[in-house]
Amino acid sequence: MSDYIFISSSGEEIPVVITTRRGVRNITLRPRTVPHREICISKPWLTPTAMALRFLERKRKWVEQIFIRAPAKVILMPGMQLEFLGRTVTLMHDPMRRGNGYSDDGTRLIIGGGPDMFTRRLGDFIRAEFLTTVRDMVHTAPRDLWPRRIAVRDTTSRWGSCSSSGTISFSWRLAFAPHDVMRYVVMHELAHRRHMDHSPEFWAFVRELYGFGVERSRRWLAQHGGELHRYF
Repeated sequence: MSDYIFISSSGEEIPVVITTRRGVRNITLRPRTVPHREICISKPWLTPTAMALRFLERKRKWVEQIFIRAPAKVILMPGMQLEFLGRTVTLMHDPMRRGNGYSDDGTRLIIGGGPDMFTRRLGDFIRAEFLTTVRDMVHTAPRDLWPRRIAVRDTTSRWGSCSSSGTISFSWRLAFAPHDVMRYVVMHELAHRRHMDHSPEFWAFVRELYGFGVERSRRWLAQHGGELHRYF
């Protein structure tokens, strides 16, 4: 838990993490909205903490605007509806159930275990389903593009990455994106198996793999990508 709290005009309590660093000359301020909401401050070694907090207060208007524009976290609970991987389900909890799974009609997602495990088990289930869906999408591409390994991560700065070793990584939060947007990111990273750059040849290959609508999916991510972090 943070030792300092920034209280916004709306009453939201945002943790403030202050880091002291040698070799830096100025106080730097970085509000974060994903994967969780906090304010990070770096200060020179000899700068008092009180001075860093006064600097934060002078930047209050700018900081509050960042958190106002960012989507607030949604706490998922039984009875709520959730849309992911192209389906909409009602979340249910059954403490007597050992596993997790869909109801026979596919309209409910039933999470087992104790109430304190609901959020974690729900997240684990979605990540597993996401990985299965990604593998299915990968297998629609030519076999020579298939990666040696597919990794699922919780990144905040990129939706996917392709390493020279043959590993492709994806942010599991793409599970909450429209199916076509998720498929675009998969094809984007597969195209890097042939072109490790963003040259015109690369983009031509992305369009060849994906088909019509590449620019539309790119725009959606640019406009709505932050919303994919509203859960968990």
